[in-house]
Amino acid sequence: MMPKKAKPTGKGKEEGSVPCKQLKMEAAGGPCSTLNFESPSDLFESLISPIKTETFFKEFWEKKPLLIQRDDPAAATYYQSLFRLSDLKILCSRGMYYGRDVNVCRCVNGKKKVLNKDGKVHFLQLRKDFDQKRATIQFHQPQRFKDELWRIQEKLECYFGSLVGSNVYITPAGSQGLPPHYDDVEVFILQLEGEKHWRLYHPTVPLAREYSVESEDKIGRPTHEFTLKPGDFLYFPRGTIHQADTPPGLAHSTHVTISTYQNNSWGDFLLDTISGLVFDTAKEDLEFRAGIPRQLLLQVDAMAVARRRLSGFLRTLADRLEGTKELLSADMKKDFVMNRLPPYHMGDPAELSTPGGQLPRLDSTVRLQFKDHTILTVGPDQDQSDETQKKMVYIYHSLKNRRETHMMGNEETESHGLRFPLSHMDALKQIWDHSAISVKDLKLTTDEEKENLVLSLWTECLIQVV
Repeated sequence: MMPKKAKPTGKGKEEGSVPCKQLKMEAAGGPCSTLNFESPSDLFESLISPIKTETFFKEFWEKKPLLIQRDDPAAATYYQSLFRLSDLKILCSRGMYYGRDVNVCRCVNGKKKVLNKDGKVHFLQLRKDFDQKRATIQFHQPQRFKDELWRIQEKLECYFGSLVGSNVYITPAGSQGLPPHYDDVEVFILQLEGEKHWRLYHPTVPLAREYSVESEDKIGRPTHEFTLKPGDFLYFPRGTIHQADTPPGLAHSTHVTISTYQNNSWGDFLLDTISGLVFDTAKEDLEFRAGIPRQLLLQVDAMAVARRRLSGFLRTLADRLEGTKELLSADMKKDFVMNRLPPYHMGDPAELSTPGGQLPRLDSTVRLQFKDHTILTVGPDQDQSDETQKKMVYIYHSLKNRRETHMMGNEETESHGLRFPLSHMDALKQIWDHSAISVKDLKLTTDEEKENLVLSLWTECLIQVV
């Protein structure tokens, strides 16, 4: 097999946009033609092959784009199987709606023109807009219906520890769906059908926290310009300004944009954890419970008065954080596990949440299963008042999550899991940290507590007897 060309994108020349410099890389047997699903890390490594994972995170992640052009017929065939224009006919027959499932749009004079109809999507009308109005069809979250995308994105959610969404874009020849813009997510693009001409620009807001359209006269010349073909891969960080069009005279283009790391920054994590830290500190520190000065909220320049006190409180919180063993997560952990995909499973979904195998006893050896789909966190006991609240250990899992509502925003979701007294934390960590452990060796006071703990976990299908 011929060695494939991996193209880490670099800066364009001042005279104009040029294709990024090619870097020829030899890989054992060349890049994988299809993806490796043995583990989340294997999946990601095969997705960016022949680039090594260590190289990717050191040189590209949150820094600069990466283009991989494979020229591999087997990879092209596999990518084409993920989603085709012809799939829309079957999907429309299942009850798709404009806005929720499908957007129809076109870029006209640098602006996005939405061509959605009302209500249910009819394939003949969709195809008419595609053929006659040269409109782009954007299909939201196809992993809800396409098994192989579910399989890919479920593994990527395990790998990143963050929600992973996707959109499919189908654009006719000689047309463009969206104006130049940047996103608030890390973007991985797989070219499925046809060709797509891309232009990337320097970010005006690196690692942006929101989506924004940028006008052509403000973004300057492209730093990179290239065409993706089936089997090709593109990554760029959030904040990267980009636009893409299907070249004229060719067939339509289909690509899937896989995205992650929305609201998943250190700033978001700080906001998530600081509230619990303040709450715990205020219970023990009288200064935190003292009232603010009279009329502080009425003052125009309140910070002049409050700055010194707030700085002192932040130093106190920093000192307390150094000695804290369990960091409280207010929302991020729970939101992630509540809204992520369930494990990829081609049988009856109920099988994942139905206990099976031998019932655990005191003399059993058990091991954790679905570890990548389970989180352990500490939080206040929600059944008690604020004055008497004690901390509890919460275990949330995604085994009962519904694939059909994944990343749909306004769809109702619920949490699934268990809670235990904080005294059970050490025993739970033993189960989490060992490949297998004897029930009688768990760090709990009584044999009854040990048996009840493993029975509860077994009932939720989180452990099995080995």
